[in-house]
Amino acid sequence: MSGARRIGDAFAASGKRAALMPYVMAGFPTLADSVAIGQACVQAGADVIELGVPYSDPLADGPVIHAAGTRALAAGATMAGVLEVARALAPSVPVVLMCYANMVFAPGAERFLERLARSGACGLIVPDLPLEEAAELRGACDSRDLALVPLVAPTTPPERLAAIGASARGFLYTVSVVGTTGERDALQARLAEVIARAKASTEVPVALGFGISTPQQARQAADAGADGVIVGTRLVRAAAEEPDGVGEVVGELAAALAGPR
Repeated sequence: MSGARRIGDAFAASGKRAALMPYVMAGFPTLADSVAIGQACVQAGADVIELGVPYSDPLADGPVIHAAGTRALAAGATMAGVLEVARALAPSVPVVLMCYANMVFAPGAERFLERLARSGACGLIVPDLPLEEAAELRGACDSRDLALVPLVAPTTPPERLAAIGASARGFLYTVSVVGTTGERDALQARLAEVIARAKASTEVPVALGFGISTPQQARQAADAGADGVIVGTRLVRAAAEEPDGVGEVVGELAAALAGPR
């Protein structure tokens, strides 16, 4: 089964108001811990896992995720280790790798994608890869049944939004705010409009991320029309405070999304 199909099936079969996609930083606090955290997320109700690759200059990430990546690198995390985390989680849940363009292109995109495909991961998110430079990588992903998931923001102009939405594979990552990842006290007032614009641009599910940290906010995103909800910083913070408690936080998020749309 292709990565895009497996992701789409996970959204469709979630049984929730919106699919739940926890973010797990590979290698944080250790590689073994990140496997255990990912498994706990699945047991608590995760439908898809976004697996972050630690990187020295993560331009889309706020201070909590940045600090986690720095600690993971200091502890010796490598791409090989990250892919082993993906390999461990992939049999039980679709895994989508989140990494930066340098990690893909420095070793050679073909070589990188071969390794990614062998890990069992379903797809790839590259937040610093613009639409104009994505066609070749998207084609290479398509040939390996991997989904290249693009991002859109509240400020994405209509014509560009339509082009990005048409190119999306797996799901369309819709950023809820202008800025980096991180917890916010409240989601923006125009949330339903942002989601509606994204959904009108694409035929794949729309997942909302950046700024969602509480069960109430997850429910709010689903009520506003999101097909999926991505939670990152809150879970990375939980992993830093008490790795064994991440599953409980994910369970609370899953409970808030319980029931049909």
